[in-house]
Amino acid sequence: MTHLSVEMLAADAAEPITSAGHAQLGIAVLAGIAVIVLLITKFKLHAFLSLIIGSLVLGAVAGAPLDKVITSFSAGLGTTVAGTGVLIALGAVLGRLLADSGGADQIVDTILAKASRKAMPWAMVLIAGIVGLPIFFEVGIVLLIPVVLLVAKRGNYSLMRIGIPALAGLSVMHGLIPPHPGPLVAIDAVGANLGVTLALGVVVAIPTAIIAGPVFSRYAARWVDIRPPENMVPERATDDLEKRPGFGITVATVLLPVVMMLAKALVDIVVDNPEHTGVGAPPSGSWGRVFDVVGSPLIALLTAVLVAMFTLGRAAGFTRGRIATTVEKSLAPIAGVVLIVGAGGGFKQTLVDAGVGQMILDVSKGWNISALLLAWLIAVAIRLATGSATVATISAAGLVAPLAAEMGTTHAALLVLAIGCGSLFFSHVNDAGFWLVKEYFGMNVGQTLKTWSVMETLISVVGIGCVLLLSLVL
Repeated sequence: MTHLSVEMLAADAAEPITSAGHAQLGIAVLAGIAVIVLLITKFKLHAFLSLIIGSLVLGAVAGAPLDKVITSFSAGLGTTVAGTGVLIALGAVLGRLLADSGGADQIVDTILAKASRKAMPWAMVLIAGIVGLPIFFEVGIVLLIPVVLLVAKRGNYSLMRIGIPALAGLSVMHGLIPPHPGPLVAIDAVGANLGVTLALGVVVAIPTAIIAGPVFSRYAARWVDIRPPENMVPERATDDLEKRPGFGITVATVLLPVVMMLAKALVDIVVDNPEHTGVGAPPSGSWGRVFDVVGSPLIALLTAVLVAMFTLGRAAGFTRGRIATTVEKSLAPIAGVVLIVGAGGGFKQTLVDAGVGQMILDVSKGWNISALLLAWLIAVAIRLATGSATVATISAAGLVAPLAAEMGTTHAALLVLAIGCGSLFFSHVNDAGFWLVKEYFGMNVGQTLKTWSVMETLISVVGIGCVLLLSLVL
């Protein structure tokens, strides 16, 4: 698709953008992002609508014909939904089956039964990591907060000592590990390998969750020493089930898609021809072809969902009708997520077609700064402004995608993780998650800033530190 800016339309495509063109595109980007931020934060407009309007403003300020802006936005939205929408839906179905069948509670109860008092914060981050793998952040909070409150109350713990590790585990999964929407969109935008990104994401996630969770919770408990609010300790949703799936089969079901995708990544590295790059390239040998199918995100998540209907749904005594109802209920809440992600893809494509990516390449050539650090800083700025980790990930991925053109598979995956780390930086009053944590834990704004917001910042900073270290050795 041709670039949209006046300068790019008027000039030969091979010629670099002029300094005047850089200035106009820079103003266009700032105007588009400012409109999105203003609409989301000031006017409380839904992010889906805000991203559409911001894309139109970006194109208009760049001097592009409106019909071309609409075409770019529509193409980006369609491509993004096609690439990630189905995966988000399958992840939502798997998460709902895990929650409604009592599988999540089984994981929680089994680990807590074996954890000593001293190990309880570590048990909480482990629980959150496992449960948060297929479940959206907000759903994970709703699922785990009752457990956090019950454990803190019965064990006479400071709420922060138990709550911070659980929140850290969920947040790290949300920002770094597919099939969560942000990482999926960034992988698609950058053209990274999903299996490699998943593997490296786990490597980054483990030390990050430990430092921001059990380690930081020691200090958070001293700064904000509160007890569970009595009115916020509800009964768990699955307490009325007569039976629920076993611990081993539940964990195996949750990890099944992860194992399948990691297996494909391993085969790509060990078996495939070195010239094999991209989704559509033919692998060498029958094993490569088999694992290209088995380890594709669509097949991996679809397999996990079908298996979960039996290992989780039928094990909990669900009839076929109830399983069908559970699947149906899981899809409705994600409509907004898919639309936001799709609109973010449209905004990203508008940025690309306007020549913004090339502009960043041209401008940053003289900078003595790592592309990974640049991606992190851009995501941080958008996160602070909008409060949305998903919007920050989508926008930053669109801006820095051209930087991945000359990167190898490993560094493209690290670029995705750098964006994900930046998208989690310092959650504050413009983030819905901030208010969710505040209300559940019965804290005031100051206490939430000293605990939740600092924890999110730690995840972001430690995460990018791990990414930069990996970039030196891989």
